[in-house]
Order: sequence, then C-alpha cells, then structure tokens
Amino acid sequence: MKKILHILLISFFSFNIISCGTTTIMLGAAGGGAAYWYKDDISTWYDDFSKETDKTAETDETDETEETNADPEQTRPLFVSVGANGTILSSSNGIKWTKRTSGSKRKLRAVAYGKDIFVVVGFSGTILTSLDGTKWTKSKSGTSKNLGSVTYGNSTFVAVGSSGTILTSSDGIKWTKSKSGTKKSFYGVVYGNNTFVAVGKLGTILTSSDGTKWTKRESRTSVEFNEVIYANNIYLAFGYKGVIRTSLNGKSWTKRKSGTSVGLLGSTYGNSTFMAVGYKGTVLSSSDGKTWTKKNSETKKDLRGITYGNGKFVMVGNVGTILTSPDSTTWTKMESGTSQHLRRVFFELME
Repeated sequence: MKKILHILLISFFSFNIISCGTTTIMLGAAGGGAAYWYKDDISTWYDDFSKETDKTAETDETDETEETNADPEQTRPLFVSVGANGTILSSSNGIKWTKRTSGSKRKLRAVAYGKDIFVVVGFSGTILTSLDGTKWTKSKSGTSKNLGSVTYGNSTFVAVGSSGTILTSSDGIKWTKSKSGTKKSFYGVVYGNNTFVAVGKLGTILTSSDGTKWTKRESRTSVEFNEVIYANNIYLAFGYKGVIRTSLNGKSWTKRKSGTSVGLLGSTYGNSTFMAVGYKGTVLSSSDGKTWTKKNSETKKDLRGITYGNGKFVMVGNVGTILTSPDSTTWTKMESGTSQHLRRVFFELME
C-alpha cells in the first residue's frame, strides 16, 4: 500500500512540473508569436511587444553577467542592444554579450550617442543614460507617452514617440517638449545633412533643422514607417509591406521596389552596403539604396534591428536573436543570454 501511495505521489508531482513547463512554453509562444500588426501604433500595438506587460519580469533576466576583467582599451568599440522588459546588452566585439542592469522593466526601443553619453528611450516616457554603456541612470522625460526612437545631431538629442510626441535635449538628461503639429505616432528619427527626419504612422514624415520646428513632407503612402536612416548622402525610410522611400534632402521622397511584401523594421549602412531587416528573417541588401536583393539570414525569427561596426554587421530580433556577418552574406548566430525580444542594436566607436 505504501509503495502504491509513493508512486501515486511521484506521478502527481511529475505531472505538475510538466504542466508548469508546458504553461511556460505556451506563455512564451503567446508572448513572442509572429503577429504582424500592420496597424502599428506604439500607443496600443507597436508590433509584437504589445503582448508583453511592462511589469512582467522573465526569470532568465534575474542574473547579470559582469565582465570583471574587461580591458578599457578593448571596450572602445561598443555595441548596445535594447529590448523588452528593460533589456540592455552590450558587447565590445558583437560576439560576447553581457546583460546590464537598466533599472527598468519597460520596453526599450532605441539607442543614441552624443556628447560622450548614451541615451536609451522606451515605453511610458522611459529615458536612460550611461557614460560607458554599462551603468545606467534614469532621467525624467516629462512625458508618459511611449518613446519609439532617438537620435543625436546638431548638438541636440531628439526623441520621438506616440501621439506626435517629440522631445529635445542638449545633454540627454534634461528634456523639453516640442510641437510636432500632429497626433500621429513616430517610430523612427535620424539626423543627417543638417536635418532631422522623423517617420511614423500612416506614412508620416516630418523634417526639422533644429528639432523644435517641424514641417510635414509627402511620402505618397499610408503605410507605417518603422525606421529611417541617413547614410552615404541619402535618407531611407522603411515600413510595412516592404515599403521603401528614399530622399536626397528629406523633403522629396521617391518610391523604391524592395522585392518583398514583408514588414521592414530596421536598417543600417556599412561596408559600402545598405541593409534592411524585417519579419520572418527577412534581410535585404543594396549598393545604392535603389535596387534591393534578398539575402539568406539563416533564421526565420523576426529581425528588428541591425547595425555595422568593428568590421561586421550585427542584427537582432525576437527571442534574443543575434546574428553577425562580415560581408552581409554569411551569418553566424551568437548567444545573447536572453529570451527577450530585442528591438534595436547600436554601434559606437567610443573615444
């Protein structure tokens, strides 16, 4: 009788453990499912991250790995990636990544660097700053709106977000609201050729010389733009349904064929090559920003951000995905140490 009772107890607890594991897997699948929200308003949906809760912490994020023997001389080239649940990762080479304590559980969206300081923005008006990319401090943004992107130029940081939110700062710490003249959400912002360009919902494009006064431009599309970059003397805006627009001055925009109908979420320029990434492991390349070619990314995970630095491309995406390539053709998967979705990755050659 005792043996039978003992077996029944073991079976009972084993069943619960398996059930818990299944529940975790199911929750993870639900949190990171490939739901392609073409109605990408960061105030409500803002892609797959909308399914997460800012207050929910993942168990794999509780331990932080510190590089205790890092040589300061070797950390001058620095990659920084941000994502869900306050995730911040840094790497000196794009290969070995270290989790950093952000002090936030919000969804982090973008990184910028200027005046010897890193600035990260995210949901609920979150702004974090760091002098070295490892230790982070919260700054007051003066808004509770979700911030989707940030850039630096003309001695000014500009952050953009939901409901037409635009903030400016001279030091990355004290922020001032600017009037955008629209309630449409912004998902990307860049500085180049003495001009700030912000892009977002329903094909919205605005330009400004100082980050304060903004002018609306015609994009000839109602599709959301997720990213905008400036490189090699040209602006490029990327959106859902494979939409790409280019401009020499930020004012007049030209339609380009991407060869895909998949949403494009991130872009960069390096090694004389423009790159764009998106859903379902989509990777595109171009030598001039006009003609695009599909590449094999070696993954089906949604790719959300890409950068170039230290002689390699680094792209990030869902479930902690990080891939690197020296030539944009052959990609190698790296261990990120996280299962959180990564939204963007940034490179800076620190002085």
